[in-house]
Amino acid sequence: MSTPKINVRVISSGILSDDVLMLGENLMKRLKIPAEQLTLQFGSFRHSVAIVPVPRYEGLRMSQTLARRLGVYEGTPLRAQYLASTRSLALGPLIGVLISKDYPNAADKPFGDITLFCRELTEACNNYGAFVYFFTPAALGLNNAVLQGWVYRNGWRQILMPAPDVVHNRLTSRKLENLPVVKRFIKEIKQNDGAHVFNEKFLDKSEVFEALKKDGNLHQYLPESRSLRSFAVLKSMCSRYSPVFLKPVRGSLGKGIIRLARVGPDSWQASYATLSGTRRQTFENLGKLYASISAKMKSVHYLIQQGLNLIDVGGRPVDFRALVQKNAKGRWTVTSIVGRTAGTDHFVSNLARGGTLSKVKEAVVKSNLPLPYRANAALKLKQAALEIAEGIDERIPAEFGELGIDLALDTSGRVWLLEVNSKPSKNDNTPLTEGKIRPSVRMMIQYACYLSGF
Repeated sequence: MSTPKINVRVISSGILSDDVLMLGENLMKRLKIPAEQLTLQFGSFRHSVAIVPVPRYEGLRMSQTLARRLGVYEGTPLRAQYLASTRSLALGPLIGVLISKDYPNAADKPFGDITLFCRELTEACNNYGAFVYFFTPAALGLNNAVLQGWVYRNGWRQILMPAPDVVHNRLTSRKLENLPVVKRFIKEIKQNDGAHVFNEKFLDKSEVFEALKKDGNLHQYLPESRSLRSFAVLKSMCSRYSPVFLKPVRGSLGKGIIRLARVGPDSWQASYATLSGTRRQTFENLGKLYASISAKMKSVHYLIQQGLNLIDVGGRPVDFRALVQKNAKGRWTVTSIVGRTAGTDHFVSNLARGGTLSKVKEAVVKSNLPLPYRANAALKLKQAALEIAEGIDERIPAEFGELGIDLALDTSGRVWLLEVNSKPSKNDNTPLTEGKIRPSVRMMIQYACYLSGF
């Protein structure tokens, strides 16, 4: 990265004035910072300061009061850049992660299952010279220039922080994402502060497939998919394919998926994905099957999708989760791809439903994919993931920095798209271990630095 990382020294306000910054001479020369009145910038925070050069010193000194207003502390590593056009000294990047819920009374796990991820992200930011805090919709209100955020300093604590340069939206429910206070916050910081928000919205299945169908280059990856709005649509799809899948447009983790397969001249079997396994029910004809799901269709919108002859391991279907992220140059890259094998008596591979993870090569070798197609399977999956991510960027009007792309291989070696998730779980690629910084976390910070100019 071109912006240098420096450590902040905090000096008593009785010794150093709140409107003075002391900078090492070498740093000033390197960044071409003039020794005069400038604007200090940290996220949405702006403050006029006089710059005082310090010989034989490499860091930055500020008063205790000023440090408190920024939310930084003694020894905080930050990157610095001089913006000549606005005569500003910018510190950062300041990253805010918008999470669904906190538990203030749980000192060791204030964010539940994602607490370890938050610690990992904090450690990685310290290494990069970025600053991260975590906040919930409850922190938002009429004045979003200052937010109550969680930081880690020998333990989790809440302090007031300026609005960030970059927001990573990790809200895990559409209900929270659609709160008026959340929508207003995102709109305000983008318009007023020039902040960036990535993964700003959920994707639903119909939206994804309809958007990608407009790109002729992506047709090869798309199973036929239609919104299930009438019996005629069900009859049309079932006349051409067996099986077909009914997928809740806004579902996740395999919840609510129904597999329909012909078991006689007119009869069909519906298989329902449940946590304990697959529940099956047979219907004399499609009309009775449709009648059984029509009540659900009043509250659940389904995508009906062509069934595929996917590879399997001992009869258990296999698919692949690609984690695709934007890098330090703002370009899509594949961070990881893992194989996911469905559990016994399951037809979906999600971990929550008994699925197991493996490396791509291991999953392919164990599967029934014919030998001639095995050698280039990983390369084809990677290429498909990148092309689909680029298609999402081009066709869906929202900012995304990472996507979980679920892919499958059929027994002829063809790659198919199953689903795109804009809020991929942090447990889907590599196991979380204390003290280990995963490539996916490093990539997120690099992209935040790119967005904010650091």
